[in-house]
Amino acid sequence: MTAVTVLGVVLGSALAGCASTTGGSSADRPAAALAAPSKAPSSAPPATAEPPNMAPGPAGLARVLERGPKSADKVVALTFDADMTADEGPRAAGGEHFDNPELIALLRRLKVPATVFMTGRWAEEYPSQARSIGTDPLFEIANHSYSHYAFTSPCYGLPTMGSDEIGGEVERAFGAIRKTGARNVVPYFRFPGGCYDDASLRALAAEKVTAVQWDVVSGDAFATDADAVAEQVLDGVKPGSLVVMHCTRSAAPVTDQAVGQVVPELRKRGYRFVRVSELMRG
Repeated sequence: MTAVTVLGVVLGSALAGCASTTGGSSADRPAAALAAPSKAPSSAPPATAEPPNMAPGPAGLARVLERGPKSADKVVALTFDADMTADEGPRAAGGEHFDNPELIALLRRLKVPATVFMTGRWAEEYPSQARSIGTDPLFEIANHSYSHYAFTSPCYGLPTMGSDEIGGEVERAFGAIRKTGARNVVPYFRFPGGCYDDASLRALAAEKVTAVQWDVVSGDAFATDADAVAEQVLDGVKPGSLVVMHCTRSAAPVTDQAVGQVVPELRKRGYRFVRVSELMRG
């Protein structure tokens, strides 16, 4: 593994939820590729009215999905965190890009189904992009909290909320996402920074969502070497894998380039891309 790849592992693990970002522009530009949602491709099953969900465990804790069943066929779920914290509005107004329309356009061209874990604050900043993603049958949108504050501490320097605030955070995020007109919204949740404990899982259980983590860290957070990111993903993917990547240009500027390498190579190896909802169906 190269030194750059090792660095990607460290950054990707610590910043899987993108605790901090820098650089870009805030205009909500759907762009040509975002303006027209794709028709349902053969690689993505039609969206169902009731996506699968996992009931809380016997201890009253929300279930956590880290990968598909070990007996899974050669399927892999690419997931992308659309991160923006509640206090980053001034940075967006100053020109920082928290979106990545080029990445979404690439996924459409390659006909790759994906799940986007979106913060409510991101949806408010880029409502037309959120609506475009959430009305395209290729994609589904899941919850990444409203504020992108930590649900337990320590969590890579993120501000921390109390367990009594968790329900409101989840509901506010779903509300902000649905307000954009997004329809393909699923009952899944990803913890900011990937940080959680029993108290946060117990509070999350009341929201009737499945917590979704990952088994493959792409290392794309703050990476500048697309080859190293692609290598890390390709080295880690196994049948049923769940890959965490980012849809935030300022924090993950080479993600689209890495995806452009990962997709054809995994297809060459016989893999099929699925959304998290299909991975859960087995």
